[in-house]
Amino acid sequence: MKNLSGMTKGRCGMKGWRWLHVVFMLSFLHSFILITSCSESEGDEEEFANWQVRNEAATAQWAANSAYRKIITYSKNAGVTGNAGDYIYVEVLETGSGIESPLFTDTCRVAYRACLIPSSSYADGYVFDQSYKGEFNWQTVSTKDGASWIDGFATALMNMHVGDRWRVHIPYELAYGSSSSTSYPSYSNMIFDVALVDFWHPGDSRPAFKARK
Repeated sequence: MKNLSGMTKGRCGMKGWRWLHVVFMLSFLHSFILITSCSESEGDEEEFANWQVRNEAATAQWAANSAYRKIITYSKNAGVTGNAGDYIYVEVLETGSGIESPLFTDTCRVAYRACLIPSSSYADGYVFDQSYKGEFNWQTVSTKDGASWIDGFATALMNMHVGDRWRVHIPYELAYGSSSSTSYPSYSNMIFDVALVDFWHPGDSRPAFKARK
């Protein structure tokens, strides 16, 4: 009985040690997850610290750049002098042969890449949306059709012609303002490289896009 009692105690001791080991590992994993989550959150905060101020400073720089074409939002009278956030600022990358521009109610077929202003981890700005990957190429680029866009993007399209490719700098006032998503924080200016491939009026349609010959 003594030996059996001793063995029983030994087994209970081993089970107790194993249980403590499991509890310790679970506690360690929980702490690791919490630390990792906090680190990621702190990293995001540092990445976009003073984000509204930084974006307003970027808008001021765009407004002061005489090389940019300055276009007031379609929602304001062209004769009105607005604030810096009422305009988009455009670099013309390519000029097409089209002679008409889309209306607000038209559907536009575009190729685009959208990014935020430069930040500590993204020297060229974080790319949060795009219709194509890699370098832009009329032969291979993928497109998207749409008839509803943020004000700044719509303003650009309403001044473009088929075959135009622009880099459009959009203040947050003409983008999503104080709204945010998993792709961008509040008060985010947006920079779009956009090519107008085609457009058509309500009731019309177009076949699937084919790359330019």
